[in-house]
Amino acid sequence: MVMFWIQFVLVLGAILLGVRRGGVALGLIGGLGVSVLVLLFRVQPSEPPIAVMLIILAVVTASATLQVAGGLDYLVQLTERMLRAHPKYVTILAPLSTFFLTVCVGTGHAVYALLPVIADVALKTKIRPERPMAISSVASQMGITASPVAAAVTTFLAFSIKCGHPVSLFDILMVTMPAGVVGVLAAAAWSFNRGKDLDKDPEYQERLKDPEFARSVGSSVTTLDQKISSSAKLSVVLFFSGVLTIIALAVWPSLLPEIAGKPIPMTTVVQFIMLGFGAFIMFATGVKAKEIAHSSVFIAGMIAVVSIFGIAWMSDTFVTANKGFLVDKIGMMVKIAPWTFGIAMFCVSAFVKSQAATLIIMLPFGLALGLPIPLMLGLMPASYAYFFFAFYPSDLAAINMDRSGTTRIGKYLLNHSFMIPGFIGVGVSTVVAYTISRIMF
Repeated sequence: MVMFWIQFVLVLGAILLGVRRGGVALGLIGGLGVSVLVLLFRVQPSEPPIAVMLIILAVVTASATLQVAGGLDYLVQLTERMLRAHPKYVTILAPLSTFFLTVCVGTGHAVYALLPVIADVALKTKIRPERPMAISSVASQMGITASPVAAAVTTFLAFSIKCGHPVSLFDILMVTMPAGVVGVLAAAAWSFNRGKDLDKDPEYQERLKDPEFARSVGSSVTTLDQKISSSAKLSVVLFFSGVLTIIALAVWPSLLPEIAGKPIPMTTVVQFIMLGFGAFIMFATGVKAKEIAHSSVFIAGMIAVVSIFGIAWMSDTFVTANKGFLVDKIGMMVKIAPWTFGIAMFCVSAFVKSQAATLIIMLPFGLALGLPIPLMLGLMPASYAYFFFAFYPSDLAAINMDRSGTTRIGKYLLNHSFMIPGFIGVGVSTVVAYTISRIMF
C-alpha cells in the first residue's frame, strides 16, 4: 500500500510538472516517470501506445496537407458566409460551426481562423461577443469525441479492440455525435442571453470613450476578400472523401480483405486511408512537403504525439503494476456508482489538456476496475475538461480575438467566460451519451 501511494505521487507529480512546462515536456517527463518506475520500483513496463500514435501521425499529416493546400481557409470562408447571412443567430450557429469543423478535420486547432470572424459578426450585430465566443471555443473541443478521424475516437477504438471487447467506429459516433450536438445546443441556449447587451454594459461603454479602442472595435475582420484557389477546393473534396471512405469501411467491414481469416482492424484502416488521401491532396494541389512539416496543424499534432507517448506509457505502467490494489480499494465504489468514473476522467482532463491522453490514462484504469466498454463509451464526453482553467490555446485565442474585451478570465481565475458553457456542454453531452450507450448496448 505504501509503495502504491509513493508511485501515485510520482505519477501525479510528473503529470503536473509536464503540464506546467507545456509542449513536449509532458512526453519527456512521462518517459522519465517510466524510467523511475522500472529501474527504481522494479515495475514491468507496459507496451507504449504505438497504434494511437500512428493514427495521430496519419490524421495530422493529412490535416496539415489540407491546411497548406488552403482547404482550411476555404472551410472558414464558407462558415463566415453562413454566419454573416444569419448574424442574429451567431450564438447558436457559431458553436455548431466550430463543433462540426472539428468533426470534419479531427483537430480543434482549426478554430483559430474562425474566432475573429465570430467576434466581428457579433460586434456588427451589436451582440455581446462573449456569448458566441466562449461556447464556440468550448464546442470546438467537444467535437473531438465525435470526429471519426480524431485521436480520442481512434484511441477508444484501439483500446476496445486490444481488450477483446471491440466496438465499431460507427458505434462510437452513434453515441458521441448526437450527444455532442445536444450538449453544444444546451450550452448555446444558456449563452443566448448571458451578460449585459453592449449598449447597457457600463464597463464597455466606458472603454468606448477611448478613441483607439473605439477604432479597433469599429474595424472589420473578414476572410471573404481572400481568393480561394480551385486547388484549395479540391483539397477539401479529397479530404472529406478520405473521411467518408473510413466511415463507409466502418459501416461495411465486408469491403475489407481478410488476412489469415481475420478482418483488418479499423485502427490500421484509418492510418493508411488518411495517409493515402493526404498523398492525393499533395499530388493534386502541388503543395510542398516542407511546408506541410512546418504548418501549425502538423507542429501541434507532433507535440500531441510526444505528449501521449510519454504520459500514457507512464500511466499505463502504473495502472498495470497496481491493478490488484486498485480493484480492491476503488472497484466497489465505481461498481455501485459507475458515473463517478466520469468525474475522475473529467478531473484528469482538466490537467492533462488532451482528450486522447486522458482516455489513454483512464481506460486501462476503468478496465482494471471491471467497467464494461459500453459504459466507458457513454462517459467519453467527460474526457474534455481543459476549459476549467481557461489556459488552453483556443480559450486564450478567444479572449485575445474578442476586441470588445467581454470574453475574459475573471479576477478570481476560475470565474471566466468558459466555465458555465463548458460545464453545461460537457455535462449534458455526457448524460446524453450515457443514456444512448445504455439503450444501444
